[in-house]
Amino acid sequence: MRSMRILAEKNPEAAVLARSGYDAVVLVGHEPTKVNAKPLREALRSLAGADASAASAVNFVAAKGIAGGRLIVAPTGPITRDYDDVRRYAEAASRGVKRARDAGAKAVLLMLQSPPKQKSNKVRFGHAATIAALGACGGLWQPLEAREDLGAKNVEPVQKLGICVLGGDFSNAAAQWVAAVHEGMRLARDLAGTNPERMAPLKFGAYVQSACKGTAVKVSVTKDKAKLEKGYPLMMAVARSSMAVARHRPCVVRMEYKPKGKITRTILLAGKGVTYDTGGADLKVGGHMAGMSRDKGGAAAAAGIVLAAAKLGLTGVHLIAELGCVRNSIGSDAFVADEIIKSHAGCRVRIGNTDAEGRLVLADLLSHLRIDAVKATAPELFTVATLTGHAGRAVGDYNISLDNGPARSKGISASLSAAGDLLGDPFEVSRLRREDYDFVGGKTKADDVLQCNNAPSSATARGHQFPAAFLVLAAGLEGHGNDGAKPLPFTHIDIGGSGCEGGDWQHGNPSARPVVAMLSALCGATPPK
Repeated sequence: MRSMRILAEKNPEAAVLARSGYDAVVLVGHEPTKVNAKPLREALRSLAGADASAASAVNFVAAKGIAGGRLIVAPTGPITRDYDDVRRYAEAASRGVKRARDAGAKAVLLMLQSPPKQKSNKVRFGHAATIAALGACGGLWQPLEAREDLGAKNVEPVQKLGICVLGGDFSNAAAQWVAAVHEGMRLARDLAGTNPERMAPLKFGAYVQSACKGTAVKVSVTKDKAKLEKGYPLMMAVARSSMAVARHRPCVVRMEYKPKGKITRTILLAGKGVTYDTGGADLKVGGHMAGMSRDKGGAAAAAGIVLAAAKLGLTGVHLIAELGCVRNSIGSDAFVADEIIKSHAGCRVRIGNTDAEGRLVLADLLSHLRIDAVKATAPELFTVATLTGHAGRAVGDYNISLDNGPARSKGISASLSAAGDLLGDPFEVSRLRREDYDFVGGKTKADDVLQCNNAPSSATARGHQFPAAFLVLAAGLEGHGNDGAKPLPFTHIDIGGSGCEGGDWQHGNPSARPVVAMLSALCGATPPK
């Protein structure tokens, strides 16, 4: 993967000038036309006098003496109201750099106006420059297919991004943090956003291997049918109809990052990597199949977290991820509702709806990670998935997290929420209840657990909550609650509403969420000042 250079500029007024090595300046701020930087003063005064929308819309100003003769003014809009947050900086930066790119720029200076000096803003917007830089990087991302077909430099022409803060500082360490995290988010976007043939299961695994080459991440890909059937029986039920097509066959990608020195925390991630979801025998109809190549966003995010951790060189944290890469195809050998399949953990699962395949994939992955966790130092288990439509219906464009008892005792979802608020990757904290366990409880002596009902999650009460209860039971975690001999914290994360920008699974760019919040809350990877 090719990425642009990301640099910190210590002298904003020098960096904006012609011959600085940049060919466009993008100014982001809450009142950008009031910025008092001498090289920009005349251009900003002219813009404010001529355009009443200067404080609310992206504007291009041809300005002599400024790098490339191009000044793009990208207002954040108001930021001091109770409900404003740091995402406004990321969104404004994204709009601004895209306008600079479209104007022909290849080396962009991103300049931030410091937030108003109020005590509350110091916390809310303490990482505004870093988050703006990540927003700019995300705005410049283009799909892998476009880069491969049209040439990377043609569709992603910006080769250099400089960052500076007027009246503040942006350190070299902060620039290095952005570059490393951007690499992880870029991998997540590539994996999640690529069409189902270019990123079929085995190609997904190969792409992860290629992206991690030369890093401290160890990657293995299990694709042997006999091994998969023995170790991942629920996942292989989902894959059954895809086995007739060689290029659609499944695999499990295992990633591990273990730094040298003392390990104080072990993060174990199970990622749903359904490269295409037809719904299986419960076929998606009425146009609802479009966009289902994005159903691998959970595995994509997990891969991005591990790669970013390695790029950052994090110490003390051991990361293990298992990614279940599979296509839920329709055909004569498709699994069907009413089947009873024994999970890796030995739980007898009655299938209720083949379009609820993601939780089957996750259950086997989570069961394997459960075994790793029992032997690990301070383990914390996670599932990450574009799991339910109910997630988007319930909370919109937000990540959702649900803790089991031990995770709730440790405040894991609360820490994700706090980190997400500071870093523009917000979480809504949901709760597992006894009704969720009752809903998926076995209905006869032939089964231990019901996978799902036969209605859409968006039309089912507690449609994003009860799948977490299923995962606890089917993965063998029920005996690892607070009342167990070996409690294991487990948090389920549903990105069904947040995995694609604007909730548009067919045309919206993949968001690479929740990479940033999870890196910070779980791995201690908070941006340096």
